[in-house]
This record gives sequence, C-alpha cells and structure tokens, in this order.
Amino acid sequence: MSGPARQSYRVAPVARVGGAIRVPGDKSISHRALMLGSIATGETRVSGFLASADCLATMTAMRALGVRIARPAEHEVIVTGAGPDGLHASAAPLDMGNAGTAMRLSMGLLCGQRFSSTLIGDASLMQRPMERVAKPLRLMGARIDTREGRPPVVLHGGATLHGIDYALPMASAQVKSALLLAGLAATGTTRVTEPAPTRDHTERMLAGFGVPVRRAGACVELAGGQPLRGTAVQVPGDFSSAAFFIVAGCLAATDGLTIERVGINPTRTGLLDMLRLMGARIQVRERQDAAGPEPLADITVHAGPLRGAVIPPELVPLAIDELPVLFIAAACAEGETVVTGAGELRVKESDRLAAMAAGLAAIGARCELLPDGIRIVGGPLRGGRIDSHGDHRIAMSFAMASVRATAPIDIDDVANVATSFPGFPEVARAAGLALDEANGA
Repeated sequence: MSGPARQSYRVAPVARVGGAIRVPGDKSISHRALMLGSIATGETRVSGFLASADCLATMTAMRALGVRIARPAEHEVIVTGAGPDGLHASAAPLDMGNAGTAMRLSMGLLCGQRFSSTLIGDASLMQRPMERVAKPLRLMGARIDTREGRPPVVLHGGATLHGIDYALPMASAQVKSALLLAGLAATGTTRVTEPAPTRDHTERMLAGFGVPVRRAGACVELAGGQPLRGTAVQVPGDFSSAAFFIVAGCLAATDGLTIERVGINPTRTGLLDMLRLMGARIQVRERQDAAGPEPLADITVHAGPLRGAVIPPELVPLAIDELPVLFIAAACAEGETVVTGAGELRVKESDRLAAMAAGLAAIGARCELLPDGIRIVGGPLRGGRIDSHGDHRIAMSFAMASVRATAPIDIDDVANVATSFPGFPEVARAAGLALDEANGA
C-alpha cells in the first residue's frame, strides 16, 4: 500500500532573478492583532491580515472562545472584542495547528481566565517545548499542566495571577509576550528583563490598544488591570518572508530585486546587518504612508560577491527565523561563515540546525554542525534532494539555493509552507525562480 501523497518542489537553476514583488502580511503581527482584539472593548479592524494556516488557526481558536470575527475580504478582518471578561470556555480543545506562536501566547492570554482550556496542535507542534512559558506563568500563580514539557497544555481556570519580576534565561519574544499578556490579568506590575533584544510587536501593539508599556534598558513592564480599546491595525509585509527573496537577490539579482511594503521593525531586521557584514548590496527606502506603530519600507537588493563572516552573537536573536536562509547565502559566499548562539533553532518546527546542515551537505556545501550553531565554507552548489522535515522555512530556504546550483533541487514535504507564506510558489516565479510543484508518494 502506498503512503499519502506529499507535496514537493522542483526548483531549476536560473541565470537571474529580479523585478518587484510583495510578500504576505506579517505572521507575528496578525496573530497578536487577533488575540488583543479579542480581549479589547469595541471593534478592531485589521488590514493586510495574513490568511495563512497558522493565523487561521488562531482565528478559529478565538471564535471557539466566543469572539465574533468577520472577514469581509481575504486580508481584512473585523474583530468584535469580548472585553477582558467576555471570553468563555471552548467546547473542545483549542487546535493551534503548526503555530507555536499561537500556542505560547495563548498560554499567557488564557491562564488567568475563570475557565479551563486545553491547547493542542499538529504532530510537529505536539513535540515542541512549552515549559519555558509554563514555568514563569506558574510563578505568577497560573496552574498549568504539560505532558513531559510538551503539549497538550492544560490551563486550569480560576487562578489568581500576580505580577512578577522575571529575567528571561534566554532571549525569547514568545515567552516575553506570554508574560505580558498574563500581566494584563494580574495584580501589580509584571516586569520582564531580556538578555538580548527580541521582537517587540507585542509592546508596540499593546500601546496601540491603549495599554502603556514602559521600557527601561533591557526591562519592559506593564501594570495589570488595564483595559484594551479596539483599534485599527495595518499589517506590513512579513520581513521573515521577504528574507528569502532578499538572499535570492543578493545571489542573482543582476539588475535588482525590490520587495515592496515590508515591515522593518528594528527588532526583526538583524538579517540585513548580517548580509551587509558579508558585503551585500541592500537599499532600504522607508515609506511615509505607513499607518500604525510598525515602520514600512521597500527593500532593493543587487547581486554581488559575498564574503564569509563571523556573525556577532548579539545579532542572532534579531534574525532567529531568518538564519536558515542566511546559511544559504553563506554557502554561496567566499570563505567561512560561523554562526553561534543559535541553539533556539533546535526547537523550532524541526531541528533547523541539523536539517540545514543535512540539506547543505546534500547539495555539496561544506559545513560543520556546532552545538549551538554552524560553520559553513562557501563554494559551488550542485542539485540534489532535500528533506524539509515539514518545516516551511527549510523548504523555502533551499528553493533560494537553486539560483546558484548546477542542477535542479528537489524539496520534499513542503505542505507547511502555507502556514506562513500562502502563494509562495507564485511569488517565487514572479521573482524569476523556476519552481514547479508536484505531489509524490
């Protein structure tokens, strides 16, 4: 008996990429707009919403909790807020699909509710660690059960939360955000200290909903009991999605490739600094028509020689999701590139360090896997077959490697690309990649 069909890509080499493209809305901001809009008073209108599998899972969960959410258009969402006490228990476990952000932030959002909730996900998400969020939430008074540190996550209702002063043991925007969301329902002040800067979408969006968030150095804090007011949220193009084409442009955009209307929140753009260290030619033109707290820009890249670099560890938290495609750039650069301090990649949708090292070796790149990073020596790439391990960022990264390969690259198990980048094949082809889709056993 044959197994189920698996989606795959075949990406043939091309001489160049170029033109102007747009990428879908930012996943991190779309998740947060739904969640904060759900507990706000009044109406929240979201434009540029990312209609991906991950964000739709969050939408389904919020509806199951009693929130009215309308979609007048594919990328437009209207959330009628239930207010801080208006959510109610779901009749079934809340299925977060493949969305780790949705699960971890929901732990903070729901742990102080009067009712219990159970959070589950797909096979990948059910294997991912949740205790890094559960432990500090328990310090706030939450009652949370996990199964050996992994989902299902059971949040017991009726817990009384109190603010804490918590130093994150490792940089994590998801843990920080979960604590701040729990802090909204807690007594006193919740204060989080970061060992390194992480993306600050939650802080920016809370301010947009009328909740002041104070930052002093590495500390961010808010006072509990503050109401949220519905607002308008404009979702910019997702920088993490743009990252794939930024790298492709650095490798093959002889006449330039422009990615339009991309969010350039400075806590997200570490990849630009890393590529510039390697000699990349990148222009960022900030747009003046941005609405809301998130800056917006058109990013143009031109092909040119890249050189290897030792990536400063302080940049790593600012590019954790973009590191897989940075490794593709490193494999095409002259000399050696070393990335350390990236142990977080081992607990993403896959062990991204191991998956990238195996994939690079399969197409002829020289690399050495390190405990918390990787060493890559640039050189010619050949074609080959890549197992993406069902990880959307692994699949899209190796699609970009095709611009320097000598033969087609076949990428297996790519269905989860839709979790963050619906329409990826079409955008890739618009940029000039020779990408074909197929189903195989």
